[in-house]
Amino acid sequence: MPGTATSAARRFAGGAALLLRGIGLYVRNPGLMLLGVVPALISGGIFLAAYATLVFFVGDLAAAVTPFADDWPATTRGAVRVIAALAFLGLGGLLTVLTFTAVTLVVGDPFYEKISERVEQRYGGAPDAVEVPFWPSLRRSVVDSVRLVALAVLVGIPLFAAGFIPIVGQTVVPVIGAAVGGWLLAVELVGAPFYRRGKGLRDRRAVLKADRPTALGFGVAVFVCFLIPLGAVLLMPAAVAGAALLARRSLGQPITAA
Repeated sequence: MPGTATSAARRFAGGAALLLRGIGLYVRNPGLMLLGVVPALISGGIFLAAYATLVFFVGDLAAAVTPFADDWPATTRGAVRVIAALAFLGLGGLLTVLTFTAVTLVVGDPFYEKISERVEQRYGGAPDAVEVPFWPSLRRSVVDSVRLVALAVLVGIPLFAAGFIPIVGQTVVPVIGAAVGGWLLAVELVGAPFYRRGKGLRDRRAVLKADRPTALGFGVAVFVCFLIPLGAVLLMPAAVAGAALLARRSLGQPITAA
């Protein structure tokens, strides 16, 4: 229905705006936020090198998965292998962004926890906060991150296969990939605020599903920005700040200063 579609689009845009608000908080608090760049810079260098390696060898990989095209005319063979290369790059981009986020959140857990906590304090804090010891929190974060990345792999395999379909693989599949990646990023990034309230991965999913367009708007905005060179490194602290706002909105708590 038109009204429902308009409402969903409005909420999607509102979710994307939370990333912009996170960037605003980042700009106004450079001393704290710059701490979050350090772990992102470390893991970003590793994942950038890994993706660059994929780009370098993607032609060989495309040829390896299309041996049936060896005897085809050069033009047809080249077109098939370009499609295969794009499928590899698309799957690589999805897994790189999600794995980078998971690893960076684990490596920089103390920094990102502090950023998230400061954002919440700005809007009244977490009234239902519980004390979570560092090591159990870190262990749970690692386990949840592994589960989300494993889910991304399971979803990414059929998307990779669909990437070989002419036209559809280069238009529809990237959109689906961005939506899947955005959803998983949103679930990943709100981890700290939910842990602060004693809520785990299942709770995150259930709460975000209640307003999926908003969560998708935020997650897709982050996903697209993270695909930009150095975007993931520079915007990781802002994404964490925006995720704290998303968590508060999803839980029915204020995100405007009193």
